[in-house]
Amino acid sequence: MFRYLPYRSFSLLAVLASLAGGLVSCSQYSTRPISRGYHNLTAHYNAYVIARDQIENAELTLFKTRLENYNQLLPILLPVDSLRTQSVKPQLDDAIKKASLVPERHQNSKWVDNAYTLIGRARLLKQDLPNAIEVFKYVNTKGTDENDKHEALVGLMRAYVEAGDYPNALNVAEYLRTQPLNKVNTRDFYLTKAYLHERKGEYVTAVGILDATFPMLKKGESTARLHLIAGQLYDQIGQSAKAVEQYRQVLRAKPSYDQSFYANLYAIQSNGLTGDQKRVAQSAATFENLLNDRKNSDLKDKIYFTMGLLEARSGRTDRAISLYSQSIQAAGANTAQVPFTYQEIGRLYFEKKADYAKAKVYYDSAMTLLPRQSPDYAAAVTRKKMLDEFMEYQKTIRTDDSLLTLARMDPAELDRVLDKVITQREKETKAQAALAQQLAERVGSGPVSAVAGATNSSLPANERWVLYNPVALSQGRQEFSVRWGNRPLEDNWRRSSKESSESVAAVNSPLTGGSAANGINPNAPLSASGVSGVGNAPATGPVSEQTRQKNELLGQIPLAKEAQVQANQRIERALYGLGKLYKFQLNKPADAIQMFEQLLTRYPNTLPKPEVYYLLYLSNEQLGKSSNWRDKLLAEYPNTSYARLAGRATAQSTDSEAQAQRVYTDIYELYKADNTTEGLARAESALGLFAGTQLEDKLALLRVMMIGRVKGTDAYRQALNEFVRDYPASKLLPRAREMLTAADQQTANRK
Repeated sequence: MFRYLPYRSFSLLAVLASLAGGLVSCSQYSTRPISRGYHNLTAHYNAYVIARDQIENAELTLFKTRLENYNQLLPILLPVDSLRTQSVKPQLDDAIKKASLVPERHQNSKWVDNAYTLIGRARLLKQDLPNAIEVFKYVNTKGTDENDKHEALVGLMRAYVEAGDYPNALNVAEYLRTQPLNKVNTRDFYLTKAYLHERKGEYVTAVGILDATFPMLKKGESTARLHLIAGQLYDQIGQSAKAVEQYRQVLRAKPSYDQSFYANLYAIQSNGLTGDQKRVAQSAATFENLLNDRKNSDLKDKIYFTMGLLEARSGRTDRAISLYSQSIQAAGANTAQVPFTYQEIGRLYFEKKADYAKAKVYYDSAMTLLPRQSPDYAAAVTRKKMLDEFMEYQKTIRTDDSLLTLARMDPAELDRVLDKVITQREKETKAQAALAQQLAERVGSGPVSAVAGATNSSLPANERWVLYNPVALSQGRQEFSVRWGNRPLEDNWRRSSKESSESVAAVNSPLTGGSAANGINPNAPLSASGVSGVGNAPATGPVSEQTRQKNELLGQIPLAKEAQVQANQRIERALYGLGKLYKFQLNKPADAIQMFEQLLTRYPNTLPKPEVYYLLYLSNEQLGKSSNWRDKLLAEYPNTSYARLAGRATAQSTDSEAQAQRVYTDIYELYKADNTTEGLARAESALGLFAGTQLEDKLALLRVMMIGRVKGTDAYRQALNEFVRDYPASKLLPRAREMLTAADQQTANRK
């Protein structure tokens, strides 16, 4: 009938049934304690921990493999870079996959918000900024734990900073500033906010926040790095004493060797700024020790650079340039420091020696290697462009003046000059070939390893073959570009039929390149007079090399009248441009005066003459010298905008308002009496005299109305356009616009 199971079997079945019921109740949508406990445990120790560890390992790898540029201000947080994260991309992708399991399978777990934050961190590291921002926003909106929401907001702020969206980053920072953050979130918030202000160039705020963060940090390489950055920031804002203290803190925070090395160098530089002569005097021994330390064999360029920097700050410019040159020679194949050294040498030649030709060469070399993300890049580009323009103007004046001098010579004398130039050029070519042969022989007799390695490593840096010397290679590129321009890679690029970028530099200097200009055949032989080839029938037979070169040089000389006119126009433009560069870019009013006066002497009818008068007036004023250029401007060009500007400069200091009112009344009476011819003449004379007075715009508009009666509609419309341009803030501007509209309609109806 009935069979009874043993008691022990019954108990086992009961346990199994109970476990089955418990598992059934462990749904991710259940709020029961057992269900939540199960999902908390599973989510945390499986998906979440694995994803967290992978992201932390990826961040550690990126930190260990970072490339620091100690020549510029280091970023407080390592900027995200999708190229650099390629090595850890598989880890980040797997972390996103693991973290995504938490919201997919454990929705009732307390680790959901944390998992989403991990996904945001991984996407941030991958530079997937839009998706990272969306994830962090989601956690802040849907999160249930305040600390988790704060962590997500810190991540959101970092993502905004990396995206360059500083206003939104500041909005998030302002909100977090009012929240009760835990210790970890406070630390991350401070670091992110300091990074934000550093990116914005607000160094005072950045270093203040960074200083407040140090008590929350443990000693180690990352903390030493932040102390180093704090020192750099204090240097940027001119607080060198505090910078030195931060560099000392680097040495106490378990730094890497590079960090301790640069902390010592920066401390020496800052001591020089603080005027701590005792420490500056000790720096010579410090430099000697650093140079003799074998661990610094690849850092000698930095040491020489710092030595040069101290010499430059002490006013010993030549010594500084010498040390900078040693820095370049010590660089070898490591060119990270080289562009900054070139830039410093160029700056010394520019600011201290006013040798703009050499400054240009060094700025050209610097720009070939200077990183675009360098803070000085934009300023260096601007200065380089100005130097390019300056040297181009100088070369134009020197070249065209020399060519015009040659064009005025009699044929026999010109023939002798060209022979002398060709002979000199041949001597230089032979000397260069002999030097190359000498270097080749030295390499051939050197160690086998140097020849086998084909790098001339046994030679000093300045004697290596150019293709193995990065410094000489950079200079060679620049010299080629200056001499020949930006030429495509092609055969016969040097042929005389192509346009040459280098013409005659001086009467007795080598003449190079050239094109068949002024109707001269560069391959035509010379006649007995020496300067034939112009209008003569070509001779038969081969042309000698000297004859070919001479005809090539002749092709550059402006023998024709039209070519001489063009050369003078180029000189005129160059003198005008040089004068403006001296006045506005170089702040050398004395040189500007010299250029402008030379322009007026050589070309008295130059088109920008009113502006030149005005700039001569300003330049003399700047030097505190009296001159008559303002009077000449007002007398010869009273109706120009420059005359009005010159008048405004003194109108406020004279009692001219009453007189202007009387003159205006008299002219207006002439206008009402229909005596507009006399009224117009008096108005044009009065505008220059009363520029800057309160009645200037009224007088100018009255003049326009009289122009309409005397000179017709076209002149009237032109005068109205000039009024709108010259008086944008005048209360009469709406009236002038109405008058211009009516004149335009009248012209259209007439057509």
